[in-house]
Amino acid sequence: MHVPGSRPLSFLIVFFVYLLAAGAGILFCAVCPLPVWANVLLADVLATVIVFCFSLIFSNASVYDPYWSVQPIVILVGYMTVNRPTMSAILVLVAVLIWGIRLTANWAYTFRGLGHEDWRYRMLRERTGALYPIVNFVGIHMVPTLIVWLATLPALFLILEGPAWNAGSIVFFVLCLAAVLLQGTADCEMHAFRRRAEGGFIRRGLWKYSRHPNYLGEILMWWGVALSAVCVMPAKWWLLAGAAANTLLFLFVSIPLADGHQARKEGFAAYKKNTRMLLPIYKKPREERE
Repeated sequence: MHVPGSRPLSFLIVFFVYLLAAGAGILFCAVCPLPVWANVLLADVLATVIVFCFSLIFSNASVYDPYWSVQPIVILVGYMTVNRPTMSAILVLVAVLIWGIRLTANWAYTFRGLGHEDWRYRMLRERTGALYPIVNFVGIHMVPTLIVWLATLPALFLILEGPAWNAGSIVFFVLCLAAVLLQGTADCEMHAFRRRAEGGFIRRGLWKYSRHPNYLGEILMWWGVALSAVCVMPAKWWLLAGAAANTLLFLFVSIPLADGHQARKEGFAAYKKNTRMLLPIYKKPREERE
């Protein structure tokens, strides 16, 4: 299909795609008699398949990009409307709403239209050749969907079971807010760096000390959600699986991809040696340590 070059038209198309995907998922949950966690899983898969089909229609896997931040909001708000919320659930829902709205706004700010595709997807298409359709469906669409579903389960169980809140609920709510602030600050600093078009590596603010402070914010956000649930439902310790899977995704996929992309620039080896991967803490150059 012809890919529209108009940014407003692209926004309208993406909005329609997500409205269709969300509607199909909600309808599935309304009629499926399985346990809630299974309903949500299958509805999530159905919605992802719909988004994937449109990514094929427009030959652009970036149609999927906002799914990461929209998916948890749709799930949690949907179930909050049919359950009586307790404070433990409300705190997590507020944190997820703040996180999701900010991250979606960040996507909208950087979205150039359906004529542009994320460099990671273009790279995977070039590297995998005939296998790209499988990589596209499994790696780009389905794996992230399953990981965010796992990461969202702790908040979903808080809504469904309604446990009383405790001091841990406040502590981990604050952790979530700090993670959103960290990620938002890192994104704003990166946008300013790109507007200046200085080239090289960003060496200001959080990025002066960390190569991926935005990823650190995303990792901490979902540990905050998971621990918020486990601190009031300790028997459900397995709810930490989503945060762990999310962390592994960043450590073994997202960060290596980003570093590999940056490695094409001159001076990356020295930059990597003198800058921590995640924690925004000053790292003394090796020659100063010796």
